[in-house]
Amino acid sequence: MNVAKPVHADQIHFAVDGAELLVGGVPLTRLAERVGSTPFYAYDRVLLDARVTALRTALPAALRLHYSVKANPMPALVRHMAGLVDGIDVASGGELRIALDAGRDPLDISFAGPGKTGTELMQAVAAGINIHVESAREIDAVAHCGDSLGVRPRVLVRINPPFELKASGMRMGGGAKPFGIDSEQVPGHLAQIAALGLDFQGFHIFSGSQSLKAEAIVECQARSIALALELAGQAPCAPRLLNIGGGFGIPYFPGEARLDLAPIAAGLEQGLATVAQALPGAHVAIELGRYLVGEAGVYVARVLDRKVSRGQTFLVVDGGMHHHLAASGNLGQVIRKNYPLAIGNRMDAPDGPPCSVTGPLCTPLDILGENVALPEAQPGDLVVVFQSGAYGLSASPIGFLGHPAPREVLV
Repeated sequence: MNVAKPVHADQIHFAVDGAELLVGGVPLTRLAERVGSTPFYAYDRVLLDARVTALRTALPAALRLHYSVKANPMPALVRHMAGLVDGIDVASGGELRIALDAGRDPLDISFAGPGKTGTELMQAVAAGINIHVESAREIDAVAHCGDSLGVRPRVLVRINPPFELKASGMRMGGGAKPFGIDSEQVPGHLAQIAALGLDFQGFHIFSGSQSLKAEAIVECQARSIALALELAGQAPCAPRLLNIGGGFGIPYFPGEARLDLAPIAAGLEQGLATVAQALPGAHVAIELGRYLVGEAGVYVARVLDRKVSRGQTFLVVDGGMHHHLAASGNLGQVIRKNYPLAIGNRMDAPDGPPCSVTGPLCTPLDILGENVALPEAQPGDLVVVFQSGAYGLSASPIGFLGHPAPREVLV
């Protein structure tokens, strides 16, 4: 086997052997035969392990690391992540079942979300997990579930802070938001929790996601810790856990720089020292999803046709926006940009003239790559979409136009 090397400048994770992209050390064409059909998603265990190890090395040892299941709820992947991290964060009853099946201690599972149903709350209380309450209604409902089951529910208060994570792709704190309880209202809800006898565990503050600006994350984490400590004096007991959210981004498009962990680590060292002094015994956690799994996954589709229309070349593949909405540009992009693409079985071939990669759907929105330089692919070749480990299949309209769902494999 040849010496493994990166795919190209903006893909430093997956290796290549001759013409073949390697996923989990397996040549792509062989992996496609092993999966049995295209399209499919493939996630690399070694890359998942390496990302967690890199974070553990860079960030303070006392910091707890949680995996946010919403980034990728594939059961085999969640089981793998459950063995690497300190906690699992879920956002629905369905995700809770996956987390419990993964074998994680219920005490290490947390459930957040602004619209938890009565059934989900009963499920969560019965499981004995941490419930992030986000309204007065939820607090009352959790107490009712506890009374019905004869148990004392464990709760954290999710706070909507008066600030947001700047330079983030999705802002979930600051201003009017459906998430959490406005910080100025938290003292009253803490009194409600005390009166109902719930087992108060701490606070949860999640202000935004997908930021590549370390200075913005440092500022947001510092303000989150300060806010939590300010409110701790009005809690029924000293908080045991401060979940200060995540927000770590990954680069998707040309010109985007990778997140610098060094200033974040320095800021967290200071923040953890402050917490240790004010709240001895309390733990601080960050919750990450995309940053942990996003770069460890690829989406693979097979070329069905190569055609030219009025001078423009199209590669028509058997997958598209119904499987990978984000890569098509229809999941929040204001101006459509291409995810990194490759022809996974022609990695040693030079790029040809620009072409567009389109799916099989009868809509002009079904685009995976627009005017992108790729080797001259033919029917049967394998198109690879990188950065596909997070918000891929589960964030896509897989029922659209009735095409089969893709498979997922952990390699």
